[in-house]
Amino acid sequence: MSLFSFVKEAGEKLIDLLTPGNANAEEQLKKHVSDVGLGNPNISATVEGDKVILKGEVSSQEEKEKIILAAGNIAGVASVDDQITVTGPIAQAARFVEVEKGDTLSAISKRVYGDANKYQKIFEANKPMLKDPNKIYPGQVLRIPD
Repeated sequence: MSLFSFVKEAGEKLIDLLTPGNANAEEQLKKHVSDVGLGNPNISATVEGDKVILKGEVSSQEEKEKIILAAGNIAGVASVDDQITVTGPIAQAARFVEVEKGDTLSAISKRVYGDANKYQKIFEANKPMLKDPNKIYPGQVLRIPD
């Protein structure tokens, strides 16, 4: 299990999610995971200050990573404590990259793969959270597959 850091000021704003004592935080996070297109995985989520704790089981490493990113790319979240277990075959974990000011998927692709034309690979690895390869923002964290 791991602790992942995120840019607290970046991300989608979910009203009241990080309000102290919010009894609906778990439901709000699960709804957000579903709303970004990841379905309804068998997870639970707890919010402690600016940290989200994820527990449960998923079928793949990819699904796990996408859920971590969906939770971490929320404004106000500084870290995600990953306590999710993968029940299916274990695959190599993808790298995570923080989008910098002025970045495009092509620029990130050039930096990590040495080929700007492999940006589609990054876009596909971050679907369904990314709907458009031109809509990324500074501070956002993306999956970078091998």
